Amino acid sequence: MAQAQTLADREPSEKEIRLVIGASSAGTIFEWYDFFIYGTLAYILKDAFYATDNETLGLLLVWSTFAVGFAFRPLGAILFGFLGDKLGRKYTFLVTVTLMGIATAGVGLIPTVDTIGMAAPIIVILLRVIQGLALGGEYGGAAIYVAEHAPPDKRGFYTSFIQASVAGGFVLSIIVVLACRALIPAEAFAAWGWRVPFLLSIALLAISLWMRLKLSESPVFQAMKAAGETSGNPFVESFTYPGNKKRIFVALFGITGILTTVWYTGFFSAMSFLRGPMHVDDLTVELVLLISGLVVMGFYIIVGKWSDRVGRKLPIIIGAGLSLALLFPLFWAMGSFANPGIAAAAEKAPVVVRGPACETDPFAELFQREQTDCGKMLETLTASGVPYRLEAGETVSLMVGGDPVFVDPAWFADPAARKAGIHAALGRYGFDFSKQQPPLPNILGIIAVLLGLGMLSALTYGPVAALLSELFPPRIRYSSMSIPYHIGAGYLGGFLPLIAGVIVARTGDIYSGLWYTWAVVAFGLVVAWWGIPGGPPRDFADD
Repeated sequence: MAQAQTLADREPSEKEIRLVIGASSAGTIFEWYDFFIYGTLAYILKDAFYATDNETLGLLLVWSTFAVGFAFRPLGAILFGFLGDKLGRKYTFLVTVTLMGIATAGVGLIPTVDTIGMAAPIIVILLRVIQGLALGGEYGGAAIYVAEHAPPDKRGFYTSFIQASVAGGFVLSIIVVLACRALIPAEAFAAWGWRVPFLLSIALLAISLWMRLKLSESPVFQAMKAAGETSGNPFVESFTYPGNKKRIFVALFGITGILTTVWYTGFFSAMSFLRGPMHVDDLTVELVLLISGLVVMGFYIIVGKWSDRVGRKLPIIIGAGLSLALLFPLFWAMGSFANPGIAAAAEKAPVVVRGPACETDPFAELFQREQTDCGKMLETLTASGVPYRLEAGETVSLMVGGDPVFVDPAWFADPAARKAGIHAALGRYGFDFSKQQPPLPNILGIIAVLLGLGMLSALTYGPVAALLSELFPPRIRYSSMSIPYHIGAGYLGGFLPLIAGVIVARTGDIYSGLWYTWAVVAFGLVVAWWGIPGGPPRDFADD
């Protein structure tokens, strides 16, 4: 027991801490890069792997496959959480990063749907399953590993580098895409150059393994193992340990539910919003996300360090409350900066659609259902970012600024003709559907909005690795924090782009998808207020 106590209480040297944080953070960046590069290139992958001319359906299919990876994260959390609590933190996340790197490189090797047909999306889905399993074990391992090396008064600060590394993976994915765009001609990038970012994961995997192999096992795990106190069955014990069911519930809804929906709204929803209905130039979108992402990484570290003084609960409560108040205004502001012409034109010349059965069915083509003519009209308007008002009518008609617009029957059989015809008709009333290159003041405004969203994410995410590590007993910590974290992140967050996209497609309101985030955060705020321990940070202690 004396040896175990010595192992647990020994404070690592500054050099050891730098190695622990550096290797863990680098591996986390690379692993999240592998996971996020799929979302960053979603607008290209929809044409590479899915045979549809329907832009809305194509993007929803990409986000569905994106969500598949998240759906398997809880299973990965159970599997690797069990191994992490039984065999150790270090070797478990060596396995997860290896699986992630191999699966990501595999996506870059898949032939397109034009070459191998339906086998292409099926293989992509299988690789996303492997990625989801790997990611289910990565975050818990890295966060716990750093937390168990950190002194209690610096745990929030040290673990915040892991939180920043998640954003770092997103930033790295954008840097790689920008570099590929600069080196590969646009047509070649669309044809084959998009594969390069996926294949790069092999090099990142080699670097990550080299760094992580230098690490020793967590001192807390070494102490438990030396004392014979490791769990016999971490999964079962996670649900039978006294008080743990409440902790898991709080971790799922009051911590992860908030952080994951705010994070994906601030990063992926913003990216889709700018690229899609706002028609902003792809390069401009990537540059503003890169600049804001780099700055936001610092926010996580600031908030993590702040939580060492004020506790973990206060930043999360503030962040969730501000998210409820600011989410819609921030996106409205971003829309006005990105493409003010559409909002101004819609105000001067309101669009009215009349017709029978006026509702969209975004998955009609996938399930071989017939979309109504009015539904097709609404789908094109929504994808173009055009707000509209519905009125009853016996035949499909379109009014702009009170004037009737000729509706060519050929539009309903040809999505490309429908889009071109509607854009041409609305263009005469000031609607601009060309790729937007906002002026510098507007670009700065977009960056300011993204920084605001980033600050909301930092408040709700920065203290979380330290909080989850302190919330659960060491013997089952890997399993107990990974299971609720990856259920929340996998389903509440991972399905967010898909759910928000369906809501927008159904309602025709490009901002309506934000209600999903708002509802999850509102419920999470109540749970967080009730269940997160208040006061100064403290190590786990039985209730």
